[in-house]
Amino acid sequence: MRPQPLIAVTDVEASSRWYQRLLGCESGHGGPNYERLLSGGALIMQLHSFEVEHHHGPIGDRGDRPYGNGVLLWFETDDFDGALARVEELGADVVLPRHRNPPSGDGGPNHWECWLRDPDGYTGGARQPGRFGGTSPRRIGARRLRERGRDSNPGR
Repeated sequence: MRPQPLIAVTDVEASSRWYQRLLGCESGHGGPNYERLLSGGALIMQLHSFEVEHHHGPIGDRGDRPYGNGVLLWFETDDFDGALARVEELGADVVLPRHRNPPSGDGGPNHWECWLRDPDGYTGGARQPGRFGGTSPRRIGARRLRERGRDSNPGR
């Protein structure tokens, strides 16, 4: 199974540019009505205009806000620090800045994440692979401290 999230947006082309910049993905379709965003050739997200009904009717109600209430769009990236820099460059609305989930201990996903809103107000974010794929936040944090000359656990 492969998720293929689709969100209705007010400006497909502007949203496409925003997500391409944030995620380092590319257009797989283009145009003002519909977009397919790809990463490494794989579909990661679809954008659809609120205003275009195509053969299926409207995707959503442009007047029903907030968009995506209760839905969070997450994107895992190996370039988490780069994604954070792009969040800043884009002037994205940051809901929760870079933080560890969970804040301590080994339960849960055990990764770094940042929550933000896209130009239409959908909430989501970038996350770094944690214990389920990649380096854990604890190891990354310890490595960074050592690189700065301040080992977080000098007794090791």
